[in-house]
Amino acid sequence: MKSLYLIIAFLITNLSSLLAQDRVTGLNFATRSEVMAQNGMVATSHPLATQVGLDILKKGGNAIDAAIAANAALGLMEPTGNGIGGDLFAIVWSAEDKKLYGLNASGRSPEKLDLEYFTSRNMTKIPAFGPLPVSVPGCVDGWFELHGKFGTMEMTEILQPTIDYARNGFPVTELIGFYLTLSSQRFKDYPNFSETYMPNGEPLKKGDVFKNPFLANTLEKIAKGGRDAFYKGEIAKTIGEFIQEQEGLLTAKDLANHTSEWVEPVSSNYRGYDVWELPPNGQGIAALQILNIMEGYDVKSMGFGSVEYIHHFIEAKKLAFEDRAKYYADPAFNKLPVDQLISEAYADERRKLINPERAARTYDAGKLEQGNTIYMTVADKFGNMVSLIQSNYRGMGSGMVPPKLGFMLQDRGELFSLEEGHYNVIEPGKRPFHTIIPAFITKDGKPWVSFGLMGGAMQPQGHAQIVMNLIDFGMNLQEAGDAPRMQHEGSPEPTGGKMTDGGEVLLESGIDYQTIRALMRKGHKIGYSLGSYGGYQAIMWDEENKVYYGASESRKDGQAAGY
Repeated sequence: MKSLYLIIAFLITNLSSLLAQDRVTGLNFATRSEVMAQNGMVATSHPLATQVGLDILKKGGNAIDAAIAANAALGLMEPTGNGIGGDLFAIVWSAEDKKLYGLNASGRSPEKLDLEYFTSRNMTKIPAFGPLPVSVPGCVDGWFELHGKFGTMEMTEILQPTIDYARNGFPVTELIGFYLTLSSQRFKDYPNFSETYMPNGEPLKKGDVFKNPFLANTLEKIAKGGRDAFYKGEIAKTIGEFIQEQEGLLTAKDLANHTSEWVEPVSSNYRGYDVWELPPNGQGIAALQILNIMEGYDVKSMGFGSVEYIHHFIEAKKLAFEDRAKYYADPAFNKLPVDQLISEAYADERRKLINPERAARTYDAGKLEQGNTIYMTVADKFGNMVSLIQSNYRGMGSGMVPPKLGFMLQDRGELFSLEEGHYNVIEPGKRPFHTIIPAFITKDGKPWVSFGLMGGAMQPQGHAQIVMNLIDFGMNLQEAGDAPRMQHEGSPEPTGGKMTDGGEVLLESGIDYQTIRALMRKGHKIGYSLGSYGGYQAIMWDEENKVYYGASESRKDGQAAGY
């Protein structure tokens, strides 16, 4: 097996060297230059959604208006990763208040669902698909919370572009066509899936013009009737009745009881830059824990892509994810030691456990006092910036498509633990551990970078890598996202389990073959994975020149555009 990894490493490294990498300026792995504009910038994972957001800005809307509009478009055009059946998190820089606001718009478990339901049926894990992992979708309420606090345009105008695209159709991109084909194979026999997502009984593919009149009708009701049209009207009734018909426990009452929560973002200072994340039930503080540990090393001198850098990063990640598995959960049900977890003192203590010469097979969590997504970001001429992430989980979601509503419900409830006494154990009306996280960086109290990426457990690892690419390695915004990434798999999850074999390090092409061999000598198991690294979008503010820089994911369909 070890020889197989070496062969794969050799082939991928050498194949990547055959790719055209000639550039007049910048690093060879950069796919393009940054986008620059003065009045506004939108970066999303779909070019048409980017244009929807940009049109809103040009009509006089602000970044929040544009973010909602673009997110609505993404739910239609990229249903394989997000939609109004999922949850939403956001960090907003308010130019007027000169501060950051955090929004947790994640939904809760059904009031009738508890641990006993599963243990009485001898179930050791919550299913990935079907009605049982469905939690209340928080996206729509998140839109109206953002709009109520910061929005300027009417929601009817904000949602109209997506309503028009849903009625008139749009061409399916190559990547989304690929994912829709996979999803169709899995969900084609689930109720209402084919009616919504398989016109003429065939999977949608690249170039097909897709219309979703059911979603157009749903969005029209939301635009005119507000958030209650989704959570307290016929839509909620349809969702509740459908899930119960499928022998699930989510009810219309669960939707009616839903609320989002404005939260204080938390931060750690990394070499003079404040990196901001949202507190649990999300996993954002794992990025801060990794950065706190890495700040104790001379990362710049290690060099990007070096053995020393990759080794120390992977070990820091392992340490952070042990705490992630134990302590990250809904704070409404637990007293979480967030301040201790992201403290410098705790990072100093954990850093001592890293052996610079050998990969650890296992770590313990610290002893303290008591999957596909879209990421997008928008900035406007007023100085507001929005970092927003939204997802259904496991790509398209649970497979549960309520009749004639035009969207699939999320399966975030799968991420609850069934281990009695665990912080993240399933309880009625509880928010599950969440993987999706927006991020933000400020410098001297002023906005600098709004950014994020997708990919389950990759997200905090990716956040930390982006920060170090920008600060330690001096990359520009596009280079920081295009640079070859690494991902460690095998750490314990908040659903339970333990890492005992050191896990596996997944590397993108572009990492030197000699580096791979040296990592293996340190005890790292090296592997490769297709498509688990992508989804990056970012906007940077140049305070001196009053210019926005935009960057978008080269691995997918994304586009950054400004005016």
